[in-house]
Amino acid sequence: MKKGKWRLKVAQEFSASHAIRDYKGKCERLHGHNFGVEVEVEGDRIDERTGMLMDFTELKAELRAVLEAVDHSHLNECPMFADSSPSSENVALYIYTELKIRLKPHMVDLVRVTVSEKPGQSATYMEV
Repeated sequence: MKKGKWRLKVAQEFSASHAIRDYKGKCERLHGHNFGVEVEVEGDRIDERTGMLMDFTELKAELRAVLEAVDHSHLNECPMFADSSPSSENVALYIYTELKIRLKPHMVDLVRVTVSEKPGQSATYMEV
């Protein structure tokens, strides 16, 4: 018998400005986005009582807690980007790293974090 998994996905947004460091193009100038963030978690056991892998409300709350540090900020001035450019790739890595810590008590595995600056343009971080 095959062993299955469940995968949950939630999405939220945050607003911030940034300027890409060491980049020759218009994105090196200060500009802002309503960043979209999509998170996927998975697991192989659901709660027998609730039938859920994880409550969507809890997953969104954990993501919101991570996003609070960057929402309505200038990313270049945030401590987590002191040594790196606040590109969508690095924002996805930051969110992944922080969210993975927050999800440890929840018996789910973080699969990926995708950050989009606008529709049709995104960066995804996952561990392989």
